[in-house]
Parts: sequence; C-alpha cells; structure tokens
Amino acid sequence: MAREGSFMDRGLFFVISDFFNTFGSAAATARAVEAGRKPRRSDLKKLGIDPTAFDRIGRF
Repeated sequence: MAREGSFMDRGLFFVISDFFNTFGSAAATARAVEAGRKPRRSDLKKLGIDPTAFDRIGRF
C-alpha cells in the first residue's frame, strides 16, 4: 500500500505548481462570481468547495 506523502516529499516544483494552480482557481472563481457567472466545477473542487452546495447559494 503506497503512502501518500507530504508536499515536501513530492518536491519543490510540485509545491510551487500546486500553489499556482490553487491561486489560479481562486482567481478564476472570484472573476466568475464578480461577473455574475457560475464558476467551473473543477475550480470549485480545487478550492475544496462542493459544486452542488455552491449552486444552492442565493444572491443577497
């Protein structure tokens, strides 16, 4: 059974890449919400947000 390693076990480039991917998803989600559009499911999942729960959020 393979052990899932920490970020540092995977290497510096993985950590940097994962950071930029997460930041990109956050920026894309923020732009979509500000424009009144629905964010991509993959971006929401990357941020740990359940897309079906996000769909139930109403406007204020």
